[in-house]
Amino acid sequence: MSDIKTLALQCRDASQALARLSAAERRDLLRSMADALEADAEGILAANARDLRAAADKGVGTAMLDRLALDPGRLAGVAAALRDVAALPDPVGEVTRDYVRPNGIRVQKVRVPLGVIAMIYEARPNVTADAAALCIKAGNGVILRGGSEALQSNTAIAAALKRALRAAGIGDAALTLVEDLRRETMLELLQLNDIVDLAIPRGGEGLIRFVAEHARVPVIKHYKGVCHLYVDDSAELQRAVDLVVDGKVSRPAACNALETLLVHADIAPRFLPLAAAALRARGVALRGDEATRALVEGVDVAEEADYAAEYLDLVLAVRVVDSLETAIAHVQRHTSDHTEVIATGDPAHAEAFVQALRSAVVMVNASSRFSDGGELGLGAEIGISTTRLHSYGPMGLEALTVERFVVRGEGQVRG
Repeated sequence: MSDIKTLALQCRDASQALARLSAAERRDLLRSMADALEADAEGILAANARDLRAAADKGVGTAMLDRLALDPGRLAGVAAALRDVAALPDPVGEVTRDYVRPNGIRVQKVRVPLGVIAMIYEARPNVTADAAALCIKAGNGVILRGGSEALQSNTAIAAALKRALRAAGIGDAALTLVEDLRRETMLELLQLNDIVDLAIPRGGEGLIRFVAEHARVPVIKHYKGVCHLYVDDSAELQRAVDLVVDGKVSRPAACNALETLLVHADIAPRFLPLAAAALRARGVALRGDEATRALVEGVDVAEEADYAAEYLDLVLAVRVVDSLETAIAHVQRHTSDHTEVIATGDPAHAEAFVQALRSAVVMVNASSRFSDGGELGLGAEIGISTTRLHSYGPMGLEALTVERFVVRGEGQVRG
């Protein structure tokens, strides 16, 4: 038997014990994990510094370095996210339907853990803790396969979390970190459909497509985040400026950052100079259509490919449109089904925008940066799905359970 299959089987066995814990026991376990992260903060940050130096020496880009980096504040945020998840209602055992049939049998639909979740991700060492917290809260085992650029960070974080598992009397294989990072090992993991119940890749589009194309286990996917903001002709100018600045600048490497700005032609002469000044003051480069360039000097020419690009950087594509319908058509043509935003003062336009688009998150007068499990009240998210099976949008605890039927009778037979 291969090493990775052995690890997966051990994770499955440990997950069964984890699923039998009470809600209070799982809550206390996550709190202990948060405490362990804080106790090991110095070692975790030192490991992360080694990863960052090695990545910089290899010429890794700015966006990837940002995703890789931990500092005391970010690590404290990771621990806080674990405590937030611990405090959330436990989904395991929740009865979502309860009814009695004419023959007297009582039918319930009850949430139960999925089983074993394989997380495959790049950079982002916080995913090691976030994924573990959500999977364990929902009674699942988790197999973590991070990228080589974060191996030392992930190993240090996993060691702290495993210590808390052992202290709770749970086999630490319930949280398995794959240290053999060869592609062949990942491919074998993705074939274990009799052991692994779901694979969730997080990272660049290339990684996600590779997992989706090679897996025999079910896969939750989101290839990229081409997020749009449409500024309607009824929008309040400063509010719209704030939305575009926050959406583009607050964390440009995030998948919920804005990549395209659409502006109604009637408001563009007043709005675009204000927005361009605010964005340029923060280092954002603009690429625009002819109408945009006529209103703002020094804007680079936008090619059609720019409107489908996920820059993950301080670059924004801009287009002036002549109507709400034209804006919707643009989004429908270029959407990645992640997040779309409208800035408007017209409730009817807001409703038309929401109803016309099928993206996983649609927002009215709120920053795209709220397209995040924590910000939407889910606790730390395990990923974002832009596929419409099982889960859609930011995924929290409920997405890591399935509903099964529990039927109670008094000897009824069908006959």
